[in-house]
Amino acid sequence: MMAAAPAPEVLADHRGNPRASFDMPLDYEAARLNMAFHEAGHAVLALAGGVHVVTSEIIAWPTGKDGWSVIGNTAFEADSVNPWRFAAQCAAGEIASVQYLMAYGLWTPERAYACTADHDREQAIDVLADFGYRLGRDHVPEGGKSWGMARRKVGYLWREIRTVAHAMTEHDKLTGDEIAAMTSLTNAPLRGGS
Repeated sequence: MMAAAPAPEVLADHRGNPRASFDMPLDYEAARLNMAFHEAGHAVLALAGGVHVVTSEIIAWPTGKDGWSVIGNTAFEADSVNPWRFAAQCAAGEIASVQYLMAYGLWTPERAYACTADHDREQAIDVLADFGYRLGRDHVPEGGKSWGMARRKVGYLWREIRTVAHAMTEHDKLTGDEIAAMTSLTNAPLRGGS
């Protein structure tokens, strides 16, 4: 656990606005694992979709006398990636988080709601709109897809997501190459030349 909250830019969404936060009615370790599943969902589907993953991590810090907060971050380079694959990796975090609750016998409506990741959905909607694709928030738009499009892929890659999530709770931060090695997926080369 960090001694203090991370920098404001770490807590911001892709537009620079503060990400929404929810009270997760779980103990500290279960909440950290929930966030690790969220980030592992992003990282694994990103690798499966040809996205270069730089790092994926969970960040926790104390708040108040007995409180704490936990967030995650998956850094990637998605140039020249199919927009639907990019959107699927955005959706995978929320889906993997809820799947974790179900698989570990922790699901309640309140906990499932706390897994909501509007910042991921809004990023996917904005990125796809730049390419002329339509992603629905609560419906399937004409010629588009719905936010739940990654559910089947998360199920198919659940073993890999689970492996990465547990490794992340042990190490807090993993590189894309470490995630690729533990899942037998390929971390696409950087396209920007770095």
